[in-house]
Amino acid sequence: MAGPSGQIALPLDWSAGGANDGPLIVGASNADAVRYLRHVATWPVRTAVLTGPRGSGRSLIGRLFARETGGRVIDGPASVSEEEIFHAWNAAQSSGTPLLIIADAPPAEWNIALPDLRSRLAAVPVLTIGEPDDCLARDLIEALFGQRGIAIAPEVPSYIVPRMERSYAMIHRIVAALDAASLEKGRGIGIRLIRETLLSQGLIDPDLLERQDATTCR
Repeated sequence: MAGPSGQIALPLDWSAGGANDGPLIVGASNADAVRYLRHVATWPVRTAVLTGPRGSGRSLIGRLFARETGGRVIDGPASVSEEEIFHAWNAAQSSGTPLLIIADAPPAEWNIALPDLRSRLAAVPVLTIGEPDDCLARDLIEALFGQRGIAIAPEVPSYIVPRMERSYAMIHRIVAALDAASLEKGRGIGIRLIRETLLSQGLIDPDLLERQDATTCR
């Protein structure tokens, strides 16, 4: 069932996040990955690799996956040895308990020295989180401000998104910059503060200041 901004209502309460997490916002860029992770019983092998940009919520997805399936998550293949990944892969196949590996790139781009591990990972499905679309970017901006205890008007993300580089990293930078500017100047986060702050820090394109946003998310 689709909700506001095309978000997907998830079973297993994935949308609630964890005790120290914000909500998992699902949109076009991550819906396929989340859908696959929800259906472990259909996996051809008991292992999957999840890739995506830093700040895209991939670690949150991993924590929710572990919580709801009881599976193991390796967040960053460089954090463990190749032998440990190899044994984790074998353990997942023999026990049926799923293994999720979170990485910056698919296994084909890893420098794997262990031939047996390389051959096993060649058969593993790779799930990819793309950069956010306009609607997910708006919802993420709102959610990140909410995590900081800041209520914003609907026009705030609507103004920012058409004028920014479309990436998770930029969203996090913009929210942090506006939070700091609001505290420093003792002003609420409105269009004037957004323009002043993001222009001075080079976080929005000045050529797009007069752009009109035609995207409808609600």
